[in-house]
Amino acid sequence: MNEQSYIRSVHRAGRIWNLSVMVILLLVPVVIGLVFGTLPDWHGFLMGLIATAPMYWAVAVIETVTYVPMLGAGGSYLSFVTGNISNLKLPVALNALEQAEVSINSEEGEIISTVAIAVSSIVTTLIIILGVVLITPLTPVLDSPALAPAFAQLLPALFGALGVVFISKNWKIAVAPVLLMLALFIFVPALNASTVGIMVPVGVLFTLGVSRILYKRGIL
Repeated sequence: MNEQSYIRSVHRAGRIWNLSVMVILLLVPVVIGLVFGTLPDWHGFLMGLIATAPMYWAVAVIETVTYVPMLGAGGSYLSFVTGNISNLKLPVALNALEQAEVSINSEEGEIISTVAIAVSSIVTTLIIILGVVLITPLTPVLDSPALAPAFAQLLPALFGALGVVFISKNWKIAVAPVLLMLALFIFVPALNASTVGIMVPVGVLFTLGVSRILYKRGIL
């Protein structure tokens, strides 16, 4: 199979699986509503959809433009189906590409990104299953006050480690987005963990713009 045939098969399978997952996700509340006779007030539902849908459409467009060039075709389809892109799939793909010393624009990069995200999704699913099975016997241990400080630092430790790796490669590019995010989260209290899906693409686009300016001025 040549590259063009592979890409066509990826797009075909990706469209089928993404549309299938979308239908299944939409069917869950519909089936529950039909079984228990608790269908929503359609007028209220429509008003709420009109109020919130445009924001998610904008985020969908931004995330597609931002993530696809970094994840490749296969990796993008897998990531959008399995979710948790900014926290898990994107770092996994970038780290795999870095370790293999290949670009996502190459044939090798496309395959490596897809395999890395697929393995990440499988491992995540297995860990979730394991967590569900062991949650009851491990609850006393997990709720221990001695472990509370460690759990509070999981995400900072994860992103701190990733940050050191990528920032150290070219600190000039990293200065602008770091300052932007610090200013936004300090001076705009409404921003929190739930806005990560929006702020990551915003940060990427801002970084690209600043990097282009620095490059034009000969700083990079």
